[in-house]
Amino acid sequence: MAGKSSSSQPSVPSHSILSVDLGRTSTKASVGRNPDQVVLIPANVAHLTVEQVRRGGFESQCTDPLLDVWLEFQGRGYAIGQLGADFGADLGVGRSKVEDALIKVLACVGYFGLRDRISVVVGLPYYSQEQFDREKEHLISLLRSPHVMSYRGELVAIEVEQVWVMPEGYGSLIWCEADKKASGADFPNLSVAVVDIGHQTTDFLTIDRFRFARGASKSEPFAMSQFYEQVAAQIQGADSQSLSLIEAVNRPEGERFFRPRGATSPTNLDDILPSLRRSFARDLSTRFVEWLPERVTDVIVSGGGGEFFWNELRPLLKEARLKGHLAKPSRKANALGQYLYGEAQSLILLSQAATKA
Repeated sequence: MAGKSSSSQPSVPSHSILSVDLGRTSTKASVGRNPDQVVLIPANVAHLTVEQVRRGGFESQCTDPLLDVWLEFQGRGYAIGQLGADFGADLGVGRSKVEDALIKVLACVGYFGLRDRISVVVGLPYYSQEQFDREKEHLISLLRSPHVMSYRGELVAIEVEQVWVMPEGYGSLIWCEADKKASGADFPNLSVAVVDIGHQTTDFLTIDRFRFARGASKSEPFAMSQFYEQVAAQIQGADSQSLSLIEAVNRPEGERFFRPRGATSPTNLDDILPSLRRSFARDLSTRFVEWLPERVTDVIVSGGGGEFFWNELRPLLKEARLKGHLAKPSRKANALGQYLYGEAQSLILLSQAATKA
């Protein structure tokens, strides 16, 4: 699907490239290859009236934009991220990632201040080739056209000229190949398994010398959302899709306190996480071993769940005599790799246009 990427700085394409990883916990977006500049916007999207979203217009534009992401598009209002959660929107677990994908992309466009012509790179789960192709075509038809919106009260006009869609997890391989100092592996000459543990799916991809093995790859609806459900079940009144609960689970040991709405005192998650973590890791490992192709020599573990369960997965990989690589930064690797892919494809298009001219 993608050729070998280079960590050297190429010529800058003539228009902006936006990479969007449509995560169920958060949308990760990048317009460059700097990990520090990848933005994470909670995946909540509330559908409102235009009047409802405009009521925050009295606030200073100097406030943190990630806490106040709203836009108007085609006569409707949308609150995204924490603002969407405040209006009652959940993370949309179980729904297709194509739903609200256009609104999430437009929110990223507004956040980065993009204008005029842009290209977009996105990822989708790979449940099957048929479903991937269907959702891919639907997503491209939604994105690839001119769009006019009002982002936090400011008129924005863009034209999405190119859309590239890849299986979730593939961007992590591209990023690890580009960051050779961290991986030390020659991925273009290896059979690699990518295990991307996200919120809604765990993506198991097989990639032979950068060729995506369609018949040996799949996405499973067994991921961090089930783990958060197990945690929430231990706490009276807890909601497994609560952004505060998810944030608390991923804090360092000793700082994992969560107070559900209506409770007078917080729960120390350190008292319940270790046992849940061990049992969930066993289930995850079983699924991984049952799927793992024989020819694989290296395994890239990615996603927020990949980093969370890395210490549990690493001994398993060592026992199987596989070389394990944790994509770093794990949650941002897909967005960064997708950006590199878009950058390479844009340069190819520029070269072809120059040749024809």
